[in-house]
Amino acid sequence: MAQETATLAAYVAELKYDDIPPEVLDRAKVLTLDFLGSAIRARREAESTPSVINMLAALKLDAAGEATVFGDTRTWTPAVAALLNGTMGHSLDFDDTHADSSLHPSAPVVPAAFAIGEMVGASGREVLTAIVAGYEVCCRLGNALDPTSHYARGFHPTATAGTYGAAAAAGKLFGLSEQQLIYAFGVSGSQAAGSLQFLVNGAWNKRYQVGASAMNGVIAATLAKNDFVGAVESVEGKHGLLVGYTDTPHHEKAVAGLGTTYETMKIGVKPYPSCRYTHAAIDAIVALRREHNLTPDQVKRVEIGLHRNGITLTGDATTKRHPTSIVGGQFSMFFTGALALDQGRFGWDDYTRLGDTAINALADKFDVVQDDRLEVGRSHPFGARVTITTEDGVHERLHDDPSGEPTSFPSAQAMSDKFITLARPVLSSRAEDFADAILSLERFDRVAQATALGRA
Repeated sequence: MAQETATLAAYVAELKYDDIPPEVLDRAKVLTLDFLGSAIRARREAESTPSVINMLAALKLDAAGEATVFGDTRTWTPAVAALLNGTMGHSLDFDDTHADSSLHPSAPVVPAAFAIGEMVGASGREVLTAIVAGYEVCCRLGNALDPTSHYARGFHPTATAGTYGAAAAAGKLFGLSEQQLIYAFGVSGSQAAGSLQFLVNGAWNKRYQVGASAMNGVIAATLAKNDFVGAVESVEGKHGLLVGYTDTPHHEKAVAGLGTTYETMKIGVKPYPSCRYTHAAIDAIVALRREHNLTPDQVKRVEIGLHRNGITLTGDATTKRHPTSIVGGQFSMFFTGALALDQGRFGWDDYTRLGDTAINALADKFDVVQDDRLEVGRSHPFGARVTITTEDGVHERLHDDPSGEPTSFPSAQAMSDKFITLARPVLSSRAEDFADAILSLERFDRVAQATALGRA
């Protein structure tokens, strides 16, 4: 152990905007915009959103404040805004992913950064710096947890490591000292929680627990700002994160290359609103369908090979073959694969086909298996092998990685188009102005000038 908690705290405390390479700042802005598109659309369309809003009202936690909830008409208190933006931004399962840690970095980090940024009157530069700090902390802790082991324990890394990332972003904007950040991380360790049990019935826990991680990070940093003494060695200690949450900790990955190698540049974006482990297979199915002019009636069998993490999340035939809820569909290789084979495409609006007789019949032709070629000697777990058997022969394709990873990161125009498609139904003509503001966030002396454009 090398005092990983203190090392990460010192990094966050000392990080300056001018220290961050321009390409990292540009990527952070694009990732932020991508996340906000999902949050805005989910404010109106995610079926879980009314339940969360009603819970806040029932508990009288819906007081007005200075923090923006994107896609909403009013402002909220900072911690509640972080909760709502985190929950909604993760609800479509269209938000970014970090392959090595198998988590969604923006979902906990960006809501925390904007909530506290508005609270303290921060500039766009200061918020961008905080977002990068949060990305680096949560991705590195996710790497150190070893996602395969973390999943096997039943944990959801976006909600566990994400709490630390949110605390880092909030703490940076508060200007916390290294010691205060250590305490904030200590509180984060007591609040880092997120279970995979949602997979059993397509529950909304997944969405809420990520929003809770954003809120808990805000609370942890605020406690530290107010002289609360948190636990030390929260990451590496006897009862720390890397002891209680994994069987195969990699302590060195928490700090390796810190300040020189940016995990932010390894974050990918999603072309489809579903679990990232389905994406390489969807890419391959769409490509094979196009290349061979395949129609569903020609297909006799489809075999999908995935990494074992993909099997855990999307490949259980007994519970995943015919999902009935959107979350169930988001985590079904059978449903998403059948959609791609039937339509040659897949988008948010296609969840209206849940329970469709034709899609269910096509899903019955799918088998999902573990493929060692996607495990041995590989660092990224998101690849897939697709084998389609037809009346005329067998077609196979191996995709090492899905589209949208750093090696195939979409163009600026493609990212803007995705945002506009999601946000315009809620923001109308102001969607373009808001996108321009986020992509030039560094020019705002007060970040609230930009966030105000994201209200409905």
